[in-house]
Amino acid sequence: MTSSDAPTISLVAGARPNFMKVKPILDSLEKVGANVEFVHTGQHYDAAMSDIFFEDLGIRKPDHHLGVGSASHAEQTAKVMVLYEQLLTEHPVDAVVVVGDVNSTLACALVGAKMGRLVAHVEAGLRSRDWGMPEEVNRVVADRVADLLLASSTDAAVNLRNEGYRDDQIHLVGNVMIDTLLVNAERARERKTPERFGVEPGNYGLVTLHRPSNVDDPALLKGLIEALSDVAEKLPLLFAVHPRTREAVEALNKSENLRLIGPQGYLDFLGLQADSRMVLTDSGGLQEETTALGIPCLTLRTSTERPITITEGTNRLVGPDPDKIRVAAAEILENPPEPRCPALWDGRAGDRIAKVLLDTLADENRLRPTDLAG
Repeated sequence: MTSSDAPTISLVAGARPNFMKVKPILDSLEKVGANVEFVHTGQHYDAAMSDIFFEDLGIRKPDHHLGVGSASHAEQTAKVMVLYEQLLTEHPVDAVVVVGDVNSTLACALVGAKMGRLVAHVEAGLRSRDWGMPEEVNRVVADRVADLLLASSTDAAVNLRNEGYRDDQIHLVGNVMIDTLLVNAERARERKTPERFGVEPGNYGLVTLHRPSNVDDPALLKGLIEALSDVAEKLPLLFAVHPRTREAVEALNKSENLRLIGPQGYLDFLGLQADSRMVLTDSGGLQEETTALGIPCLTLRTSTERPITITEGTNRLVGPDPDKIRVAAAEILENPPEPRCPALWDGRAGDRIAKVLLDTLADENRLRPTDLAG
């Protein structure tokens, strides 16, 4: 296929979790000759949050940068929609590919659908069933307007079938974030990041907290930090704390073994994960990455959209209850879980996505999302 007769595909990234997911898709599409219009919405826009991921992962410069920046959910989503509609008007494409569940995902899926483009959603079908999470709204609406639902795990595909989507829309392709992890794991370990922070590989834990439900409630955050301080007395913890919450965490920290470090680039953070003894987090992506790495993970949330990391991985859902965190961490130190990994988390999800996209674009008789099963 030559570039002159190949389809043109708009591939959208907006926030940190997107960058690891678009890299395999971008590489696979360009490998088979598709014309890719790579769009960065700028939802995460500063160097520490965005540019370093491009450098670490070797992602090429975006063709278009919308420069949206930070704002409320409504304002940010609206800004992306206005600017992305202008972009697609000036630069027509055959398909729009969105990944994950951030505001840019929702905004660009809606614009693509309203402009009659084929819309593909990567990581379709993930469900926490917690409508208090803005990400749940984003992922459900993005799925509803998408033509292609590209699922990363079997449970996600089951969710989509149960919601009435047609079998020809649903494609189990594997996990693109694990594609990126597998390519970079050795590079990450070679950086010896744990030693730079003064801890021994295999003899420390790693912590992240960023969800407003955990960090914006002073009483809840106090309980979490007290529990982490207690865990740190048994296993040193490195806490990659966001600048916005660092002052509050410092005031609550009661252990010298709970060490606060700043946000890390992709490779350094992957190296810290890969050599850790356990991870304590409220991140969705880390639930998947720790499963692929075989590292025990305690998820400090009451729900997860990635239950397969529990049933077929190393993740355990403990919520923000301090006593449950203490007990679960002690159990992991005493008896760590056996590593398990879901099917198709094998480093080839990007290639499967590229094939589904090109095959679908070549099918002139394809149906639209409104043609539901049954």
